[in-house]
Amino acid sequence: MYERIIKLIGITNFQKIQKAKILLVGCGGVGSFAYTALIRSGFQNITVIDKDQVEITNLNRQLVANLNTLNKYKVDIAASLAQELNEDIHIRAINEFLTKDNMHLLEKDYDYIIDACDTLNTKLELIRFAEVHKIKIISSMGMGNRLDASRIKITTLDQTHHDPLAKALRKKVGENNLNSKIPVVFSEELPSKKREVDSLITSPGIAGLLMVNYIINDLISQSEIAAN
Repeated sequence: MYERIIKLIGITNFQKIQKAKILLVGCGGVGSFAYTALIRSGFQNITVIDKDQVEITNLNRQLVANLNTLNKYKVDIAASLAQELNEDIHIRAINEFLTKDNMHLLEKDYDYIIDACDTLNTKLELIRFAEVHKIKIISSMGMGNRLDASRIKITTLDQTHHDPLAKALRKKVGENNLNSKIPVVFSEELPSKKREVDSLITSPGIAGLLMVNYIINDLISQSEIAAN
């Protein structure tokens, strides 16, 4: 199933993908796209953590959501999806809401953390966890209330703008003396000034795909550096 990927990047790079150990926090709009990209790209060791169940409002943008999965836990659906694509894949599904008090549920030898959650304090604790255990991390900023997905890009947290979530996270990171130069995916578009957070499929979907694309290219660049 991965023949075309191997032809594109080579067997050595593909083996790096297979061996990489990934933690994905959040399996909603951003996270479900990241998760699907991971399993379809050949990653075989993924921990996914999320406490939510599928709701009717998820149908417009989340890949774990359909009429047959309503009211089911997202991590359970995610685990089943992976097995339907690749029987050799190892998925550790954690049905919990990640907080400072249960970070012990996480392992300490991940190669990458994908932060696709929308809770400020959880994002902060993931940055702290990554820094303490020397794990690479990429975090998603706000994708709701935006229409122009072409303005989504990857930068570092300290370079973000026009994003209230990123602004709040930068403040907390600074107060805790943590690294503000972690890679993030964010939108340069100003969000609409609505009380509720609404979303099309495009912005969270592209954000999730970009995060996995970042990891793949980082793995490939490591191979090229080692070869030289």
